[in-house]
Amino acid sequence: MKLLITLLLFLSGLALQAQTKITGTVTDTKGQPLAATSIYIDGTYDGGTTDDKGHFSFETTAAGSQILVISFLFYEDIKKTIVIENYQPQTFKMKESMNTLDTVVISAGTFQAGDNSKVTALKPLDIVTTAGAVGDITGAFLTLPGTQTVGESGRLFVRGGEADETQTFVDGLRVAQPYGAQANNLPTRGRFSPFLFSGMTFSTGGYSAEYGEALSSVLLLNTIEEPAQEQTDISLMTVGLGLGNTQKWEKSSLSFNLSYVNLEPYQWMVPQKVNWNKPYQSLSGETVYRYKFNGGMLKVYAAFDHANFDINQNDVNEPDPVRVNMKNDNFYFNTSYKGMFGTQWTIHTGLSYGYSHNDIGLNKDNVTNGEHSSHLKLKLRKSFSDRIKLTFGADYFITDFTEDYRQPAGTTYNLGYNNSIAAAYAETDIFLSKELAFKAGIRTSYSDLLSEGTVEPRAALAYKVSSKSQFSLAYGDFYQTPKQDYLKYYKDFEHEKTAHYIFNYMYNVEGKMFRAEVYYKQYDRLVKYNTKIPEYGTQFTNGGVGFAKGIDLLWRDNKIFKNLEYWISYSYIDSKRDYKNYEYSVTPSYIAKHNFSVVGKYWVNSLKSQVGVTYTFNSGRPYNNPNENAFMDEHTKCYNNLVLSWAWLLSPQKILYFSVSNVMGSDNVFGYSYANTAGADGQYARQAITQPADRFFFVGFFWTISADKKRNQLENL
Repeated sequence: MKLLITLLLFLSGLALQAQTKITGTVTDTKGQPLAATSIYIDGTYDGGTTDDKGHFSFETTAAGSQILVISFLFYEDIKKTIVIENYQPQTFKMKESMNTLDTVVISAGTFQAGDNSKVTALKPLDIVTTAGAVGDITGAFLTLPGTQTVGESGRLFVRGGEADETQTFVDGLRVAQPYGAQANNLPTRGRFSPFLFSGMTFSTGGYSAEYGEALSSVLLLNTIEEPAQEQTDISLMTVGLGLGNTQKWEKSSLSFNLSYVNLEPYQWMVPQKVNWNKPYQSLSGETVYRYKFNGGMLKVYAAFDHANFDINQNDVNEPDPVRVNMKNDNFYFNTSYKGMFGTQWTIHTGLSYGYSHNDIGLNKDNVTNGEHSSHLKLKLRKSFSDRIKLTFGADYFITDFTEDYRQPAGTTYNLGYNNSIAAAYAETDIFLSKELAFKAGIRTSYSDLLSEGTVEPRAALAYKVSSKSQFSLAYGDFYQTPKQDYLKYYKDFEHEKTAHYIFNYMYNVEGKMFRAEVYYKQYDRLVKYNTKIPEYGTQFTNGGVGFAKGIDLLWRDNKIFKNLEYWISYSYIDSKRDYKNYEYSVTPSYIAKHNFSVVGKYWVNSLKSQVGVTYTFNSGRPYNNPNENAFMDEHTKCYNNLVLSWAWLLSPQKILYFSVSNVMGSDNVFGYSYANTAGADGQYARQAITQPADRFFFVGFFWTISADKKRNQLENL
């Protein structure tokens, strides 16, 4: 018995002797104590928390080399290797985490539309509730500063750049044909419905080294990661029909939408300024399949569009109207994977394929063209800590374009080109503190068609001056292969180039945001030619130059007035180019110096209705009048457009929607076409380029069927 007691006392003594006290202090980088910080030995239950003075003390039975972990909300974890027997009390200084909501963000040149974005300018809901946008993603972004309203086009013109200087990406993969079929001087729409997208980023310049082949802007569309529930959406509209459905399973989901548009009934009821033989008709659809793995997400996206129309268009140079008969088929597919592997590594890879075919009749002549385009992408990202992240990757683009022009006499012209572009890039994000962040990157590419490479440095800096406001700077060089209209005639080009310089101020507090941005863009090596339009025999050079400078302002608020959400944008731009067949450097015909928009949405609870209003004003655009001596010295009258909308919630899942554009009946003119030769009086006759109708009326009934019996399509109107 005495032996047993002696043995127990000996073992207890050994246990007590093995206990080691670990003490110390935890502060922030300024020396202020951090209370309630968690401290423990990794892999054990031994640990404690700090008191009000930042002190901690606990005992451990661990021995030898161990990892001491210190953790506190909104701060970076500390993991320090210590030797238990040699440990001495010490002070640990914790750095604030860079993943918190109040961390500085680089906002120069970027507008984001995402509910979780810290610099949101538009929400996904805005894309479809903005009066006048009528569900067109491009139409909603045209209410933001930095864009130009080019009513005869309907495409995105950004900060002095033409529409082809903006590239569109879906889940990081390029879309070579983002717009629908179009006739001369009649506006088109984007091919994509906001139904399947949750986040959109619209860059007005200075964008990441991840993207290239765009002189002015990139539009990034991200499909929904995981739908909220299974549902069916039915749309009955004055212009057609729509059907959407979403199915969910344990690890996967499938969404699709179909749309049929036929303008013939509408144009029978509402007379147009357009002489249709067969009004516009289209059948289109989109689908996205998602599969969730343990460490990532696979997405498969596909979209198709078949459209046709037959129209007679007046031409000041032709005695009779020109008959344009078009059939367009478009298909786009991409698959992408995003996931994590290893220690703080992420991967984003995928491929896309696009096909577009046009069969165009021009009186008795016929033009047939087709484009095959592909994009392969690989992006890797390594997070060394909350403060340092490295991104690098590679792209490969393939374009195959052919065009045949046939005349009744049997004459045929065959055009086309093949181009492959290989690109690689690297970019690092460095957060020096929660107030100061830096991004630096470089992109390089090589075009097989041009036999020329590029080196494109990019850099951005952001500094937070208070909890509500910050400044950002951005710089970048951007290159682009000349557009299809030139490459099909001539191959010996250089890359077109522009340099962006941007300074941004942003004030952002819950429900209110103000942005002010000044910029300067220098263009070089733009395409010039010596004929009225590009054609066989045209002489091309890369001798064009230009610049664009201006200021963009945006104010958004949904807090000051109850039930009212609105934003106000204003842009001033001074831009000149000596390119195309211009005689010298002048402001291009698509640029208005002053651009102003007001968008408002007001919820009337007693009527269960949302009333929307959008007003857009642009100063006159320049055009060339050959009856005057000065080149491009005349201006159109100012553009005005007031749009009103009303969404009436008949029941939780049924909505009646009304919209009318150009309420004031403004006779907007976008420019003039002049005769090639003077008349007997020595004057060149002209023809105004106007809107196809004084007003556009839209009426729709939208019905949602879902399990919760609450979901509706108000966010899709």
